[in-house]
Amino acid sequence: MLNLSTTVELSNGTHIPLLGLGVYKVDSGEEVYQTVQSALDLGYRHIDTASFYGNETGVGQAVKDSRIPREELFITTKVWNDEQGYEETLQAFERSLARLQMDYVDLYLIHWPVPGKFIDTWRALETLYQNGRVRAIGVSNFLEYHLDDLLLHAEITPMVNQVEFHPQLYLEDLLDYCKKNNIQLEAWSPLARAQYLHHPLLHELGEKYGKSAAQIILRWDVQHGVVTIPKSTKPPRQKENAEIFDFELSREEMEAINALHCNGRVGSDPAQLK
Repeated sequence: MLNLSTTVELSNGTHIPLLGLGVYKVDSGEEVYQTVQSALDLGYRHIDTASFYGNETGVGQAVKDSRIPREELFITTKVWNDEQGYEETLQAFERSLARLQMDYVDLYLIHWPVPGKFIDTWRALETLYQNGRVRAIGVSNFLEYHLDDLLLHAEITPMVNQVEFHPQLYLEDLLDYCKKNNIQLEAWSPLARAQYLHHPLLHELGEKYGKSAAQIILRWDVQHGVVTIPKSTKPPRQKENAEIFDFELSREEMEAINALHCNGRVGSDPAQLK
C-alpha cells in the first residue's frame, strides 16, 4: 500500500519519497520555517528548495529544529542560471550548503538548461557526486533534446528530471524518454497553480472517490510513477495533499485525465530559454 513514506529508487540506488513539499514563492524567514515544520510534523520527509527561491536558510533552520535524523530526510536544492559554469556551480553549492546548515544534500539539480553553460555545470555536479557531497544529481526543465545533448558529454546520466507536469501539460513523450533512460521524472507545479481545479472531469472523479480535484491530479501523478512536490503553506492543505494513497484511478480514468493535455503551461517554456 502506497503512503507518505513510499519511496522510488533512483538509478544509483538512492530512494526519493514519491510525494514531497515544494517551497517555491514561500517567503524566507517565518513563513517557510512554519511551512516546513508543519509538513515535517505531518510526516513529509521530502523538501524541495532552490537557491533562486531565497528561502534555503529558513528550510535549513526548520529541518535542524525538527530534530528528525538527517538520514530520514530527503532535501533537494538547485543551482540557478546566473550561478552556472564549472567553478561557479561548485561555489554556488557551498553557499547553498551553508544556508541549509547541512553537510550534504540528497539531490542537487541544474535549475534550467542555460545554453552554453549546462554542460560545464553538469561536470560540476558530477564532481560533487563523485566526491560524496550529494547523494544524487539531476536536472530541471530539460526537454528531450537538452537531455540528448547532455548525454553526449556526461559521464553520469542524470538521476532525476524535474519539470512542469500536470494533466494540461501531460508530457507523455518526455515521460517515456526518461523511463527508457532510467531518469526519474519529477513534477513541479503539479496542480498548475490551481488554474483548472474547477474542471468538470476532476470534480466528477472527486465526487466518485470522495476526494478534491487536487487530490485526483496528485493521484494521477503517482500512478504515472512521477515524483510530485505540491506546494502549500497551510497545514490542512498539506494534509489533504498527502491523503492520496487510499484510492486508485482506473485505466480509463487515467486516460481521460491524460486527454486534458493542451500544452497548457503555467511556467516558462524551456524551449524558449536564451
